[in-house]
Amino acid sequence: MDLTALYSINYGLYIVTSGYQNQTNGQIVNTVFQITADPATLAVSINQQNLTHMMVSQSQRFNVSVLDQEAPMTLIGQFGFKTGREIDKLKGIQYTIGENGFPVVTEHAVATFELQVIAQLPIHTHTLFIGKITNATVLSKKEPMTYAYYHLVKKGLTPKNSATYQKTPEGSQEQTKGGDKMSKYRCLICGYEYDPAVGDIDGGIQPGTAFEDIPDTWVCPICGASKDQFEKIA
Repeated sequence: MDLTALYSINYGLYIVTSGYQNQTNGQIVNTVFQITADPATLAVSINQQNLTHMMVSQSQRFNVSVLDQEAPMTLIGQFGFKTGREIDKLKGIQYTIGENGFPVVTEHAVATFELQVIAQLPIHTHTLFIGKITNATVLSKKEPMTYAYYHLVKKGLTPKNSATYQKTPEGSQEQTKGGDKMSKYRCLICGYEYDPAVGDIDGGIQPGTAFEDIPDTWVCPICGASKDQFEKIA
């Protein structure tokens, strides 16, 4: 069975926000789709381990922001690769408070929706929340970001708790000048790949430098993530 066939199914990129007991949170999702037109309903798939899942389940309310193609990786990384249990994801982010009392992210959003949960279905690791739209706003005429655009153009990654996450198999390795194999590493925040054969000239890292030999003070040249925010990919 070739599960890469799933890559042919279209997705978008969205920020889902909710709250519970004076705390709010949000996360990136790619699985949001319309169920019915009258009444207008949407469905979203959220991992049961996520803080946002708990908030939606408890409050029975959530908001969805449709991201545009210009949304920076720093914004996506804030909501997709960090946890609200450790940081305030909405700090420094442009948002309004919806009619349901929860934040609605407006930064790089094409449109936003406020929803009341009318049904929820646990499915293995995720829950499918179906919400009736109680408010909807169009914010811009920019192109919405598709998940294909996120991967192919922005070179973004799929968070491990995503409904569409698939473990990437080990790939080939690069050769150093001495003939030893060195691995590539990818930033978990923005998707930047460190290639030992290329190095990071602007960051003072010469070609042929193994990732393990990079100083711990080095940061991702794209988003500024620390070295411990990288994972081996080859």
